[in-house]
Amino acid sequence: MVQSVITRVVEVASGRFASGHLGELTQIVPFEMVDEVLASAGRVQVRVRDLPSRVVVYLLLAAGLFSELGYGQVWARLVAGLGGADGLGVAVAMPTSSALSQARRRVGVEPLRALFGLLSGPAVGAPRWRGLLLCAIDGTTLSVPNGDKNVSAYGRHRAGPNGDAGYPMLRLLAVVACGTRTIIDAVFGPCDVGETTYAPRLAGCLRQGMLLLADRNFAVKDLIEAVAATGAGLLIRCKDNRRLRPTGHCGDGSWLARIGTVTVRVIEAEIVVRCTGGPDRAARYRLLTTLTDHHRYPATDLVELYHQRWEIETTYLELKSTILGGRVLRARTPDGITQEIYALLVTYQALRTAIADAALTQPATPPNRGSFTIALHTARDQIIHAAGVIANTTIDLVGTIGHAVLTALLPARRARTSPRIVKRASSKHRATATTDRNNYNTTITVRILDG
Repeated sequence: MVQSVITRVVEVASGRFASGHLGELTQIVPFEMVDEVLASAGRVQVRVRDLPSRVVVYLLLAAGLFSELGYGQVWARLVAGLGGADGLGVAVAMPTSSALSQARRRVGVEPLRALFGLLSGPAVGAPRWRGLLLCAIDGTTLSVPNGDKNVSAYGRHRAGPNGDAGYPMLRLLAVVACGTRTIIDAVFGPCDVGETTYAPRLAGCLRQGMLLLADRNFAVKDLIEAVAATGAGLLIRCKDNRRLRPTGHCGDGSWLARIGTVTVRVIEAEIVVRCTGGPDRAARYRLLTTLTDHHRYPATDLVELYHQRWEIETTYLELKSTILGGRVLRARTPDGITQEIYALLVTYQALRTAIADAALTQPATPPNRGSFTIALHTARDQIIHAAGVIANTTIDLVGTIGHAVLTALLPARRARTSPRIVKRASSKHRATATTDRNNYNTTITVRILDG
């Protein structure tokens, strides 16, 4: 019988720090960066334990990739590729769940918050439109474990006559770079606080050279003034019946108005969606923008551009469905929830950065054709094998994750429409109403309505 021997060399940190890694993503979140945030927060261990602070940070980040597992099982995957004492000089620690819990509390929130601050921002090569970095702002909700502390901190949704929602919920609001879907900044807190209340806290991440896309919920005077004060541009939808007094007219059918101290350009358009084999649909849009030069930024182009706002909806889909799988977060205290969310945002940002770096090597390939699911599962494999932890002398922007993504690119986005309906209802009984659930290829026509 012919036998073959496969030899694999694992390069990780030395000694008791060996378990602290994120597989190939460690090159995006390197040891030096983690050590820096720990030192700045005063969370470096006094003595070298079986669970040094750096190792605990990587445990929290890895837990963001294995959301279906408890911390003990996440730890098992961190050490699976280390082979015990094989060549490492030390035995791999096997901490109890209590020890892991104490270690997470010892590290606290600040190092994870600082780590997100270092990694957040648009990826290198983020697509631009006429020199402007496209960004989108929107909010979503996440469920947190039931318990008095979480209920007190976040509250519950009122669910009408049938009682309150089963789990407390928090609200997450983010600014995302369209195209790469990297997170520029994020805030979160109790769900009973509205999106427009959280939004001003994100104004600090905006600057000249950005164009922020937002839905009708954000078309409030104070927020428009806050965005304009940063120098960033704004393209936002507002209600069709909002009363605005024209102060000037542009040659492309748009017109000028004042909202507070800001001059905005109002674009009213009729959008007709013609479906192949299905019913045609028409809708009327009213957009507000601070880009008042109609020669440089034609109205029709801005109406078509506004669709890019849906990139942030895909970001939340990747966070809540692909990573979390619709699950409730783990932590049973508000501090633990804060720590867990920052760890989740860091791991998401690392994955999206890996995809964007890979896309840089193929200029004709937009980053949004990279499969987030493939990147996630490849990163999990790299953690289990403790592979690619330390970069080689020759830096490879692509790496194993990037190669997996580039080998199975998503098809170019098609012009098609799908009804906004519940695809999987909470009831097991068949709905009585007849609903067209088909997707249709579309042709979209935009007609600017003269103001």
